[in-house]
Amino acid sequence: MNHPFTDQSDVPLSRYGWTPTLDHLFTDHRAAGLVPARIVRVHRGSCDVITGHGPVRATVPAPRHADPEAAPCTGDWAALRLGQTPEVAALLPRSTAIVRSTASRTSHGQVLAANVDTVVIAVSLSVPLNAARLERFLALAWGSGTRPLIVLTKGDLAADADAVQAEITTLAPGVDILVTSAATGDNVDILTALLGGGTTVLLGPSGTGKSTLANALLGEDALAIGDVRAQDGKGRHTTVRRELLPLPGGGVLIDTPGLRGISLHDAADGLEQVFAEIEELARDCRFDDCGHDGEPGCAVRAAIEAGEVAERRLAGYRKLQREAAFEASRTDARLRDERVNRQKSISSHLRATYKFRDRQR
Repeated sequence: MNHPFTDQSDVPLSRYGWTPTLDHLFTDHRAAGLVPARIVRVHRGSCDVITGHGPVRATVPAPRHADPEAAPCTGDWAALRLGQTPEVAALLPRSTAIVRSTASRTSHGQVLAANVDTVVIAVSLSVPLNAARLERFLALAWGSGTRPLIVLTKGDLAADADAVQAEITTLAPGVDILVTSAATGDNVDILTALLGGGTTVLLGPSGTGKSTLANALLGEDALAIGDVRAQDGKGRHTTVRRELLPLPGGGVLIDTPGLRGISLHDAADGLEQVFAEIEELARDCRFDDCGHDGEPGCAVRAAIEAGEVAERRLAGYRKLQREAAFEASRTDARLRDERVNRQKSISSHLRATYKFRDRQR
């Protein structure tokens, strides 16, 4: 059976990532008269979506709770209630979500993009490599359940691209690295093929050339490009909000504003991937709780002394572990407080019910 807004639509949603699995998940929503849509960009109180009949501006109901992770995000699949004022009635379950800690430093996370297949981490070759920042971006990508891909931009301005690529190889075990130049077009065709028609999000700080790279992938100057300061390679935020755009060869691209800093949220799995060599060495330590700080039989310290692992890698691992543990403790505290508040609310309701019943006797 063919459904409206899927394979017989004016704008095939498969072009935006709609799959048979999503179609099955939408069964109950379709029965309720709702239609599928993908969120392209989010505004205050509304969002732009793409439906099978084209783009629509839809309102977003006020949240029933204060969890920012539950709010609609670019890349989400939504169940849309059409009418004089279209409204987002529900969100479909996310397959993946790029989540960082909120700028307010609460225990909640902020979803940067949803239902992503590949995270392209843009690293500029025109400035010195910031290894610690790259490790953070990698932890963010791995922790979200997506596949990271490191793209070295501005290859035409690099003094020694091969040396930087070799250094990054030690920082990102198992991650593909590609040197590109949007100015010359070098390897842009290879990058297009690697993206594979899925949903890709571009992450990186301002000045790395994300918007220029995105325009090269899109085949047009769809995104504004800003100047970069020569002394430090920092650029202005030319991308002001996250936006989903269709790629000419299939799939979609989510461009994001430059991220000055990344605070990790629920990143334990991501850290294991980023620092895989330390995690693997730690299994051979004599003590299960080895702190890699001078204990006898420490395999990690032995590898550092043998020059197989850089001391900086262990320091970075420890720092991000401490940060992840702190974020986890704040989340646990919030959940504990919410549980206590629910119990208090239930107890208060029961006391009021008993008092009312006693008065009726």
